[in-house]
Amino acid sequence: MADATQAFTVACLQVNASNDMAANIDVAASLTREAVAKGAQLVLMPENVAMMEFGRAAIIGKGMPESAHAALKAFGALAAELKIWLHCGTLGVLLETGKLANRTYVIGPDGKVAAKYDKIHMFDVDLGGGERYHESATFDSGAQAVTVDLPWGRLGLTVCYDLRFPHLFRHLAQAGSHFLTVPSAFTQKTGEAHWHVLLRARAIETGCFVFAPAQTGTHIGERKTYGHALIINPWGEVLADAGTAPGFVLTKIDPTEVAAARGKIPSLSLNANFGLLPIAP
Repeated sequence: MADATQAFTVACLQVNASNDMAANIDVAASLTREAVAKGAQLVLMPENVAMMEFGRAAIIGKGMPESAHAALKAFGALAAELKIWLHCGTLGVLLETGKLANRTYVIGPDGKVAAKYDKIHMFDVDLGGGERYHESATFDSGAQAVTVDLPWGRLGLTVCYDLRFPHLFRHLAQAGSHFLTVPSAFTQKTGEAHWHVLLRARAIETGCFVFAPAQTGTHIGERKTYGHALIINPWGEVLADAGTAPGFVLTKIDPTEVAAARGKIPSLSLNANFGLLPIAP
């Protein structure tokens, strides 16, 4: 049973993933071991932690079905070995449709999957200067919001581009989440403009802690990601920022700060279905 008064230590990883899955798994596992050695009880990995590939055919070609996914097997064994809660960023899971799911897994200390979530909002954008992304050509979007109970409170699951859709975060908070996670591979361009302010806004709007592990640096295909894995408290204060180097940030979390923040500004208690209200001409 969750005890939302019990403090714990969280770590958010920051990696520069390549298109070599075995090497990426080794890096993520090594950083996880280092974080646990420093006291982490919950470790969170970034989006695409096991694979940053380029081009639709190559990305789909390296996808694996859930039942045989090498990264999921490795991370399950790692969580069981270290006796921790492990959030596996996202993995490319091959579906019967021929596309992939961009899927988050949360694994318990027993090595078993406690929850999984498929990214809902696809990153289909044109940033200008030839920088375009069409995620929906490669991935099928999810259709269900997901929370999972940890020993210290409830965790709401989102992924990267979901960050730009505040209704999802409000929904997760109203469903009892104390913490929200946003594993990401944010582009350098959008990260410089929006990463910190959007994550702080989601924390402030929901009165939740926000955990945002991240990809960083230059990847295959010359894709550049922003880095700056963040841990943010319910008042919107940045508790830890990983900068741009691979590694991790580690912070002690006091879940009682959630109730304190919501007690000061009880916005979640209001019915905010503005989409249902008529707009005056």
